[in-house]
Amino acid sequence: MPETLYDTVVIGGGSGGYASARTCAAGGLKTAVVEGGEEVGGLCILRGCMPTKALLYAAEVLHQANSGSVWGLNGVLSFDFARVMERKDRMIGEFASYRQKQLGDGRFAFYRSYAEFIDPFRVQLASGEILRAKTFILTVGSKVAPSPLPALSKVGFINSDQALTLKKIPRSLIVLGAGAVSLEFAQFFSRFGVEVTVLQRSGQILRDFDSDAAWAVTAALKREGMNILTDTQLLDARIEGGEKIVVYRHMDQVLEVRAEEIFFGLGRVPNTSGLGLEKAGVQTEFGRIITNPFMQTTADHIYAAGDCTGPYEIVHIAIQQGELAAKNILNAGDLKTIDYRLMINVVFTDPALATVGLTESQAISQGAPFLNASYPFNDHGKSMIMNVREGFVKLLAHRETGEILGGSCVGPSGGDLIHEIVVAMSKRMTVSELAAVPHYHPTLAEIWTYPAEELADQVRTGQPARTEE
Repeated sequence: MPETLYDTVVIGGGSGGYASARTCAAGGLKTAVVEGGEEVGGLCILRGCMPTKALLYAAEVLHQANSGSVWGLNGVLSFDFARVMERKDRMIGEFASYRQKQLGDGRFAFYRSYAEFIDPFRVQLASGEILRAKTFILTVGSKVAPSPLPALSKVGFINSDQALTLKKIPRSLIVLGAGAVSLEFAQFFSRFGVEVTVLQRSGQILRDFDSDAAWAVTAALKREGMNILTDTQLLDARIEGGEKIVVYRHMDQVLEVRAEEIFFGLGRVPNTSGLGLEKAGVQTEFGRIITNPFMQTTADHIYAAGDCTGPYEIVHIAIQQGELAAKNILNAGDLKTIDYRLMINVVFTDPALATVGLTESQAISQGAPFLNASYPFNDHGKSMIMNVREGFVKLLAHRETGEILGGSCVGPSGGDLIHEIVVAMSKRMTVSELAAVPHYHPTLAEIWTYPAEELADQVRTGQPARTEE
């Protein structure tokens, strides 16, 4: 079969793949994108960021409306779950349609097929067609991780993909895992009247975040009626009397919880099976494609970006990695490395949890010379007006220079508020400089000035950071 020659072939048409292809094509490279999924758009558009946040916002509107008595407002709203899901589907259809137009607008060739390497420079499509390229960029994303408990497969459960297609909501739900995805879905279901129990293996939810932030979110979720159990070990699952039962160990006791449905939220794994990576000389570790700081794989003409390589499964990181891979292909004599100094994380629960740069635990583990200060939302004018009871903002600064090293926000609009610190850190501002920036009153954003002012005083006087009791 004849071969079609390209400068670069991008495998995967999600956000990272599109960013890679767009950059390669703009640089004058003959480029092709190969996408073998049933739908076009990538995880963020189809089953991740956009559909989940559409549902979460609907749940927030319902929650706020039904909490109106705080402000002297009477009445309780009902809901039509089918219409909630229809609106989400309509929005996602629009987003996916736009991505399809971008991929098919002629800047590069677009193949709707699976691809498998047959040697380091050729891939074969499902149709039998062969594409030869000088370079490749792999942006194949991730898929839901398999269950670690064989009994779960027999009992049955829903994962994050399936939860987005439900026609009706269960009366009760067991959520396995307490990472960002699990907790966002848990709160969505809880606010729509589902009795939710969360089982988490580690000693806190959101184990990659500082404990003070995780416990603030825990307190808020429990106050809304959610049952959260940490330090658990899954042992078994069964069906009894029309209900699904999960057996677990907690504090040397064997216990069980039952519900109408189980939500499996124990992570995702790289979607790399079936690519024939071994024929291309591309090494993996537990399915994850190994890359260097230039985004090159162990075959230096093949690059990778996004969830399939990590270390972070976040869409803006996938885009950043994809663009860097493309730029390094375009400028092979001057390879650039990726910089995670401004790493942002956001959990879209209510209160939201957002961080940028170093967390306090990371700073301690790295031995960084830092000071930290925080300020609670329950003592802040605008958040008090909004009846926000949980959460705080926290800043980390270099002990000698005062440069901002990181920020955390647990509270209203946390995913938006954190970007003030992202901008400050991008310009390597000090806490003194941030404290001097005018902030309008009363706004949520002005809360950052309080820890900034405290840290600025500490840097000037050389006093140690305040210790919270």
